[in-house]
Amino acid sequence: MRKIDSTMTTEILPAVARIRSVLGSLPHRYLYISTQQQTLTLFDNNRAHVTFTISTSRFGTGNRDGSFQTPPGVHRICSKIGAGAPAGRIFRDRMDTGEDCCIGQPGSNMILTRIIRLEGLEPGVNKGPGIDSCDRYIYLHGTNNENRIGTPLSLGCVCMKNADIIALFDMVKEGDIVVID
Repeated sequence: MRKIDSTMTTEILPAVARIRSVLGSLPHRYLYISTQQQTLTLFDNNRAHVTFTISTSRFGTGNRDGSFQTPPGVHRICSKIGAGAPAGRIFRDRMDTGEDCCIGQPGSNMILTRIIRLEGLEPGVNKGPGIDSCDRYIYLHGTNNENRIGTPLSLGCVCMKNADIIALFDMVKEGDIVVID
C-alpha cells in the first residue's frame, strides 16, 4: 500500500467518464482498478489517497460466465464479508470456515481474510444473464499467493495481500463505486 495525495491523472479520465455515463455524476469516493498496471487506487474528492498492488485474472478481462476473466466496467460494492476475521482466514461460498491458511502456502489461489463483493451496474457489460458480475461471484479478496501479487493470477477476482484487503475493507462501505479498466 502506498499512501498518496494527488489529483487524478489523465490515465483514469476514460474511467471517470464511464462512471459519469452510468451514474450521471461522479461520486465523491470511488475505486479505480487498472488491470494493465495491476493496481487499485482509492479516490476521494478526485484525489488519489492510497494505491494497492493487486492481481486480476490470468485470463485477462472479459464478462462471460465461465471465462474466468476479470469483468470490466462500473461496479458497486454490494456486500462486505469477514469483518474481524484474522488474516489468513479461509472463506468458501462466502462463509467463514473457521480455518486459517498459512499465508504464502503454495497452491491454488484461495479466498482469504475478507471479501468485498461486486455488483455490475452496466447492463450488457457486467449485469445481466451470462455476464453478471454478482452472479459470477466477483470479489476483492486476500490470497495465499501474496508473492504473486502484481501479476495476473486469479480466476476473475481481484486478489490483494491480506494486510491490504483488511486496510481497504475498513476504508470502503457498501455502495461505493468500483471501476475496472
